[in-house]
Amino acid sequence: PLLRAVIMGPPGSGKGTVSSRIIKHFGVKHVSSGDLLRNNMQKKTEVGILAKTYIDQGQLIPDDIMTQLMLDELKGLDQYNWLLDGFPRTVAQAEALDKECHIDTVIDLDVPFETIKCRLTARWIHPASGRVYNLEFSPPKVQGIDDVTGEPLVQRDDDKPQTVSKRLQAYDAQTKPVLEYYRKKGLLKSFSGTETNKIWPHIHAFLQTKLPDVSQKDAAIPR
Repeated sequence: PLLRAVIMGPPGSGKGTVSSRIIKHFGVKHVSSGDLLRNNMQKKTEVGILAKTYIDQGQLIPDDIMTQLMLDELKGLDQYNWLLDGFPRTVAQAEALDKECHIDTVIDLDVPFETIKCRLTARWIHPASGRVYNLEFSPPKVQGIDDVTGEPLVQRDDDKPQTVSKRLQAYDAQTKPVLEYYRKKGLLKSFSGTETNKIWPHIHAFLQTKLPDVSQKDAAIPR
């Protein structure tokens, strides 16, 4: 049977890193609602144009639009194992997804908000190149200055402390009910910790009970 998984976690919880490792080790298709939205907006599809009107007004995209977008994408992936990222965000989306497919497991990255706040507010970028620095684990050689060009670094609005607090509160309010929904169904698997590298081995071990690790298979084939 094919794996139908969802990954959840607040912004800055390491979801991107964990997702890329799951793809690499287990060969699943990664379906990110954010990537899909950006794609559709760039291509100016019907859904993309509609979604953009909400985003431009600073509003959340309604459940039915997000659901349509994701389910259309999943139709083409019925032969594959997949991992949903950024969807479902609300109970209504989770219920709509349930009608179309059976979810096997929901991986929840349970990282303390304080850890995330430190992590996100420590992030500075060089706008021209997109180089990212983190004051905690990959700081610039000179504080506030890009290593390569010597130009000043900036903090994205998203990463400013007051914005980070707001984003985390919004995630909490919106997503707690979804976690609860999956917990009641017995599908929620929470992994707690403050470091992605320490959480990952537990997620890896858990997924190995469901899928073979393809990265080791590749490594074992003599070239």
